[in-house]
Amino acid sequence: MAKLKYNKHGRLLFTREMKREYTILAPMMAPIHFRLITNVMRNCGYNFELLSTTGPNIVQEGLKYVNNDTCYPALLVIGQYIDALHSGKYDLSKTALVMSQTGGGCRASNYIHLLRKALKRAGMEQIPVISLNLSFLEHNPGFQITLSMVRKVVAALVYGDELMLLKNQTEAYEVKKGESRQKVEKWTAELSEQFNRGRGLSLKEMKENLNRIAHDFATVPIREISKIKVGIVGEIYVKYSALGNNHLEEFLREQDCEINVPGLMGFALFKVDNRLDDIRLYGGNPLKRFFVQKLMNYLLKMQDLLIEAVKTEPRYLPPTPYAHTKSLVKGIIGYGAKMGEGWLLTAEMLELVEQGYENIVCAQPFGCLPNHICGKGMIHKIKAVDERSNIVPIDYDPSATRVNQENRIKLMLAVAREKLHKEEAG
Repeated sequence: MAKLKYNKHGRLLFTREMKREYTILAPMMAPIHFRLITNVMRNCGYNFELLSTTGPNIVQEGLKYVNNDTCYPALLVIGQYIDALHSGKYDLSKTALVMSQTGGGCRASNYIHLLRKALKRAGMEQIPVISLNLSFLEHNPGFQITLSMVRKVVAALVYGDELMLLKNQTEAYEVKKGESRQKVEKWTAELSEQFNRGRGLSLKEMKENLNRIAHDFATVPIREISKIKVGIVGEIYVKYSALGNNHLEEFLREQDCEINVPGLMGFALFKVDNRLDDIRLYGGNPLKRFFVQKLMNYLLKMQDLLIEAVKTEPRYLPPTPYAHTKSLVKGIIGYGAKMGEGWLLTAEMLELVEQGYENIVCAQPFGCLPNHICGKGMIHKIKAVDERSNIVPIDYDPSATRVNQENRIKLMLAVAREKLHKEEAG
């Protein structure tokens, strides 16, 4: 068994010996993307396992070890971890946890400290917690973020965005139910196999794969009918996580809606762009600026590949280029509003309305200030800019009932349905 080692501040380290022996548990957020990223991490030599557990016991575990006033996503992620560790499925002497840190002003950067505190209270402080970040916030000898890993993770984000987009735009109209999900499973397996062989990562290979995926989804027979189109925005965890948003996407499908969830590439570009803004405003290491700019250019190139691939099939609506998304909020909200999802949240709502998804659910953890300001706080302004917008903000926290949340969404859908009937009659 690997010997426990600590840094000079008393933090438990994830060592090189642990890399060979330990299972690293990762929380679930965006299922398609995270399954691909988990396979990337395995390809990089880490024994990653993605947690897919759900249920009220996760919330209860979180409430035991995290203050109820903290951010709801932190409570859920920590609850999911503690629930898994208590399940008896894992050898606690050979298990580690991973937690992302953006390094910004959002409370998400402090989740990792809340998790370590929870482990200590639960009597499991021998379990190391790995910080997954690009800001050099923490160092672990047994976990290194390399250029090769970054390249593979970016590829996983691009492929994940395309699969999610094509699935959502096909599933609502498919003749044979479940065919879109089968396509997702097929391509997740094929892409993971390519990653294992070091393939599917060059610009040429990615362009070929992205085009093939679009063509494959376009073969799914669909019904040419009108449906209510609903966009989902909000805090990144509750936006994508079924555990965080009470299975919002599933509920909207049951209401016979077409769903549009903006991809993770937009958020990645937003975060890197913010770093460039900080360097431009406050200065910084020229070498750091060089690498951040290179990363920004690479992400923009990847987004261009994705957009061009989706455009090859007229049936599908491609993502909006990042530069256009950013331009939509000019004069509406300042670019300095960048805590959490910041101005991007406002921009995504304007983008969805522009694309025809004027009915929007803004999912936010109760008490999340960035979301209440840039999400709920901007609804009136967005309505003034584009009167087609029909936005409902929904708070998610341990005390909020699913029935109340769904009833509020149904009221929004009732307005949308009435409008759709009038358009069809006209």
